[in-house]
Amino acid sequence: MRIVFMGTPDFAKDSLEAIYKAGHEIIGVVTNSDKPQGRGMKLSISPVKEFALQKELKIYQPEKVKNNVEFIEELKMLNPEVICVVAYGKILPKSILDIPKLGCINVHGSLLPKYRGAAPIQWAVLNGDKKTGITTMYMDEGMDTGDMILKEEVEIGDNETTGELWDRLSKIGGNLLVETLNRIENGTAPREKQGEDFSLAPMLDKSMAMIDWENQTAEEIKNLVRGLNPIMGAYTFLNGKKVKFWKVDFPKEREIYAQSLDMFRNGTVIVSHPKDGLFIKTKNGIIKVLEIQGENAKRMSIQDFLRGNNIQEFSVFM
Repeated sequence: MRIVFMGTPDFAKDSLEAIYKAGHEIIGVVTNSDKPQGRGMKLSISPVKEFALQKELKIYQPEKVKNNVEFIEELKMLNPEVICVVAYGKILPKSILDIPKLGCINVHGSLLPKYRGAAPIQWAVLNGDKKTGITTMYMDEGMDTGDMILKEEVEIGDNETTGELWDRLSKIGGNLLVETLNRIENGTAPREKQGEDFSLAPMLDKSMAMIDWENQTAEEIKNLVRGLNPIMGAYTFLNGKKVKFWKVDFPKEREIYAQSLDMFRNGTVIVSHPKDGLFIKTKNGIIKVLEIQGENAKRMSIQDFLRGNNIQEFSVFM
């Protein structure tokens, strides 16, 4: 089919690559503008643009799409049968949604209607969910409210990070998009309306990354750490210096510190040793830090960190 593809990050690139390999005619690729990054502020292109350049596909990078008459007219001239949208980052107006005769199709990283919004994969991990998946849907003017087409469910590993789940779902999303397009092309695509029992997955805020030792349980801290890995990292302070945790777990039975913990504040270091590791008291138990990053330093295993940095037992993370 004649397809216009709209997307930006690596999650979208995998879908673009999947439909390209499936033999669809990609008549245009729409992605976000190049952005300056790093200390040198060099312009960085999106993974979707990088793939499109490699395959010599026509690229469009409008600063905005709403009320962009010139861009909308150009899309009409392309006359796509379908517009595929995957993590594009902009809300499409009705004037674009109405262009393709077979509709605008979205690949969404959750089992709708759960987790409508910008960060469904992250929130599934942050909330400690045991399963999630991919949903393809027909787009309408709402935020992820369109009729559902296909779903694929996956289990979330107990220690799986957002980054790891993101990579898994991006491949699944590409394959499910190909299957969805096949169903649309041969007229067998289902169409299921979403119920009203939905939840939202808003963009993440940096303020949520700080560990709350007084109020968060060990499970909540672990989910926060893996949910923000590799986006921004969960952080805390020790002796006035910012420390990020990238991986934590619960201690095994033989590792649990035998002494009563009732006398210690939440955030207290119970064990700190290059061989044994770093164990910290929480509201309802202990967490074991596996990967850490000191202030103005690189992330590293806790063993490597403790060989070069002294964290005193009974000091307190704040």
